[in-house]
Amino acid sequence: MKKRNFKKILINILYITAIIFLSGVFVTLFLFIYFASDLPRPERYADHPKAQPTKIYDRTGENVLYTIYGEEKRELTNLENVPDHFVNALLTAEDSNFYDHFGVDFRGVGRSLITNIRAGETVAGGSTISQQFVRSAFLTPEREVIRKVREIVLTLELERRYSKDEILEFYLNQIPFGSNAYGIESAAQTYFNKTAGELTLAESATLVSLIPAPSHLSPYGDNLEQLMRRKDHLLSRMHSADLITEEEFEEAKEEDLVFHRSRDYLRAPHFVMEVKSILESKYGEEFLKEEGFEVHTTIDLELQKEVERIVKERISQLQHHNAHNAGVIVLDPHTGEILAMVGSVDYFKDPLPKGCTPGVNCKFSPYTNVVKSERQPGSAFKPFVYAKAFKNGYGSNTIVVDERTNFGTESNPYIPRNYDGQFRGEVTLREALAQSLNVPSVKVLSDLAGLNDSVEMARELGIELPRPASFYGLPLVLGGGDVRLLEVSYAYGVFATEGYKNSPIYISKITDREGNILEKNESNQKRVLQPSIAREITDILSDNNARTPVFGENSPLHFPNHEVSVKTGSTQNFRDAWTVGYTSSRVVGVWVGNNDNSPMYNASGVSVAAPLWRDIMKEVL
Repeated sequence: MKKRNFKKILINILYITAIIFLSGVFVTLFLFIYFASDLPRPERYADHPKAQPTKIYDRTGENVLYTIYGEEKRELTNLENVPDHFVNALLTAEDSNFYDHFGVDFRGVGRSLITNIRAGETVAGGSTISQQFVRSAFLTPEREVIRKVREIVLTLELERRYSKDEILEFYLNQIPFGSNAYGIESAAQTYFNKTAGELTLAESATLVSLIPAPSHLSPYGDNLEQLMRRKDHLLSRMHSADLITEEEFEEAKEEDLVFHRSRDYLRAPHFVMEVKSILESKYGEEFLKEEGFEVHTTIDLELQKEVERIVKERISQLQHHNAHNAGVIVLDPHTGEILAMVGSVDYFKDPLPKGCTPGVNCKFSPYTNVVKSERQPGSAFKPFVYAKAFKNGYGSNTIVVDERTNFGTESNPYIPRNYDGQFRGEVTLREALAQSLNVPSVKVLSDLAGLNDSVEMARELGIELPRPASFYGLPLVLGGGDVRLLEVSYAYGVFATEGYKNSPIYISKITDREGNILEKNESNQKRVLQPSIAREITDILSDNNARTPVFGENSPLHFPNHEVSVKTGSTQNFRDAWTVGYTSSRVVGVWVGNNDNSPMYNASGVSVAAPLWRDIMKEVL
């Protein structure tokens, strides 16, 4: 009887146990299906195109000038491009059992708790790398039980579908490091101005130490010392685990870390801002932040850096002239490609002088691109008027008289003077242009070229003169109309190409993230001037003997072993100083002055702009 009852009880226990077990399985399955039903599928992550920034490169396609990010700076990379010491540091800090667990590591939770107690602060997390990736890529950050269940469910599904290396690569491209940097590649560039593959052991340990609290531990904030402690503690753990040697440990601890400032990512700043404006007008700002375009520009980065150096050096020597800013353009006249552009002495100069309002009363405004600002060119405008006179049948040996002349009326006189106050009597057009004589030049405009036709000539060569010719009047030939250095330099390029005009080219090609070419810009030459006229202007502007009586035999304009054509320009009260010159293959335009149009002191084109121009032309030659 007792034996029969015991057997019955045992059967009932087994029956109940089976029911409980099956119910548990059923409930677990139900919960898994319930929580997984509206979760994003892990497999979609690998196929879904991530938002990628647009990169602007120099002409070689190797140097990044600027990156157009959205809210997330993200640079995708492959696991093979990440150094082993970074991976070891990451696994040591975040998930030492990564390659052994199935996505959730309960032993790791206990171990991280003990580690944090010993360190006296949170230096290790309990979530696995798989969980962290799921949380970052698919879920919201709030801390709720249901969200944690969803996290575990999706983590198990992720581990089932992908290899450990694939998950690790997903994580490395997804995890935030602060300063809007997402992924290891972006973090390496943001904090250390290098690729992930170039990171040192100390830099790797520092970036890994940022992961738990990237904002709080930012090296640009007040908690740098805490970040360094975490870095050293991580290096110690790696040493204890035999992942690094004693020597590597000591060297990494002592390494002097230099954190990069993000503004240095902007190279050739005024040029890049022009490129950015062009791209945004075509594609829209938000589109550029996500589509991963690669924009190859025309800029010669090495030349650009040298021009920037020369401009700073020269302007620093001109303070006694009250000259505080300069602009430079270097271009290829045969293609229209811009090779160098400096829109101010220092785009990054900060702070501005006290009481200075950019564009109003600043002698120097860093962000204003003076290459595209309207300024008066002085005598740098004269070649266009002479070109029109040559087109009308006159030649370089045509005679005009340099004498005191009133081009106005007795009640409203206009009596221009030469720069040196002297008159020379009969001079040829060659002498008048080469020596930049004002009175003969006004005569060329009024009697040989014609005001209306000269304005039209300048427009045909690429200079925008929006007002009617009568607005400018005869002072136009002496620089009485506002023009842009960019346009004047391109117009001089017409002489260099013996009559062909090109529009400015900033971008050589644009490719999408797959490498497909979306745009490819090529030369768009158009003949606007007869070759004989262009050659005559070139010959006069390179004739050192013809200009010697005014400029001297060894002026900054003369290159004994090269044919270089050049013209200076100065405006009244020395508000603008210009020098624009060219060879058969390059044009260099220079402006010196102050943004607020305040006058310089005894600062003509030949005295302040020409030395700067010469230094740059030497680099070009």
